[in-house]
Amino acid sequence: MIDRRTLVGGGLAAPFLLGGLKGARAQDGGPLKIAFMYVGPIGDLGWSYQHDQGRLAVEREFGDKVQTSYVESVPEGADAERVLRQMAQAGNKLIFATSFGFMQAVINVAKQFPDTIFEHATGFQTAKNVGIYNARFYEGRYVSGHLAGRMSQKKTIGYIGSFPIPENIMGINAFTLGAQRVIPDVTTKVVWVNSWYDPGKEAEAANALMDQGCDFIVQHTDSPAPVQAAEKRGVWCIGQASDMGRFGPERCLTSVVDDWASYYIKTAQRVMDGSWQSEDYWGGLAEESVVLTPWNKAVPADVQAELDQLVSEIKNKTTHPFQGEVKNQAGEVVVPEGTVISDADLLKMMYFVQGVDSTLPG
Repeated sequence: MIDRRTLVGGGLAAPFLLGGLKGARAQDGGPLKIAFMYVGPIGDLGWSYQHDQGRLAVEREFGDKVQTSYVESVPEGADAERVLRQMAQAGNKLIFATSFGFMQAVINVAKQFPDTIFEHATGFQTAKNVGIYNARFYEGRYVSGHLAGRMSQKKTIGYIGSFPIPENIMGINAFTLGAQRVIPDVTTKVVWVNSWYDPGKEAEAANALMDQGCDFIVQHTDSPAPVQAAEKRGVWCIGQASDMGRFGPERCLTSVVDDWASYYIKTAQRVMDGSWQSEDYWGGLAEESVVLTPWNKAVPADVQAELDQLVSEIKNKTTHPFQGEVKNQAGEVVVPEGTVISDADLLKMMYFVQGVDSTLPG
């Protein structure tokens, strides 16, 4: 049975859903209470939707050993800190904050609740009771870049970004490097919409890029609007976060899917058995934290074989998207030949590689 409530305050009203109770007990004799904070609506069919699928997987795995809840569409700012504080005050002992922009709010609130465990997605600040987790989205972007290189005729790719943060930038760069495997002189044009979820802006950005001659559309935003726009105009595209093929059955060639379920289950288990420790977790294609959906039938068989081989090479670590030599737009070597970029450098990536036709906001 699900008890539907509303959490209101500070100008924000958001649904607070409490999952059903089903098995073993936490320290107070009840279930482990776990809360999730989402930057977008769970109906975005992208980023927040996939995180919520992970929450539901935790419920299925543990039954009445856990009690889960979530707050959706939380702005990245003062509201995030308020919601986190309310979650902790409500007795949640494990809280997942699922957007980069929640980072400072997590650090601030974690200091006030040292007995509560906080997990922050895609950030880089940790504490004794704060762990961070990330997915190597860039691995999927690199493969989809290779796919774009094979399918693009105009050598001009359109990329819709949400915010100019390292998570987005490494995706744009990895995609461009993947495309350069096939088209050395490819151009990636970037439009920032300054929102994770805004179907109207995302569709406008997609159409603007296609008007500029882009014959392939990629996104790091959360609605299916870019895929729908590309489908309507007969342009190849890649889906984001969840399988968006249903919105572009003819033109969406694959989707780079985030699968958080295994990490959420593992983390909940560690909290319940007392083995949780703050860590910096990365999962990618090998861990199936990042998954590429089956290739569209429009992708030629020989190209599908190339893509499958590339996925295998990334999984077994014989290929890395940021294996040197890599140069930035100014021609400076940022990853020397024979080396692979470190995770620490990925997390602070604030430059574009050669081939990206855009500038970062000053």
